[in-house]
Amino acid sequence: MDRNEVIGGTLIFLFGAVTVYFSLRMPIGTFRAAGSGLFPLGLGILLTGLSGTLLIKSYIQGKRSREKTIQAGAARSTKQVVLFMGAIVVATLLFKSLGYPLTAFLLLLALLRILGLRRWAYNLLLSLLTATGAYLLFVLWLQIPLPKGFIGL
Repeated sequence: MDRNEVIGGTLIFLFGAVTVYFSLRMPIGTFRAAGSGLFPLGLGILLTGLSGTLLIKSYIQGKRSREKTIQAGAARSTKQVVLFMGAIVVATLLFKSLGYPLTAFLLLLALLRILGLRRWAYNLLLSLLTATGAYLLFVLWLQIPLPKGFIGL
């Protein structure tokens, strides 16, 4: 079991659990009339689920093979976790002022870079398509009132 994967997975799991806890203290609403706690609740559930999967995978792989941790890779993993969580915090802080579409675009762009995808054209295209698809789904089709920000979308 890679020690840094366990530490990173645990930190993200705790961050997601705290996000779920505080989002449940805000009005959730429904998908048609979303409250301010709905988006953080979904994000927290997603983070805890993904990090729980990572922890289980690390545990299973650790039982199968005991490999030594490469120090450079360990430092990179820790840095990625810190940058990942920092990007989520910054996106949460800027969510109302930038609005949903721009925040989703910038967050995905940042996360793709943090996770190691270095091709700018691919990252920009994927971020744009994902933010556009999410906007069409949530705002136009489901008519969920999300923050518009200064761009007015």
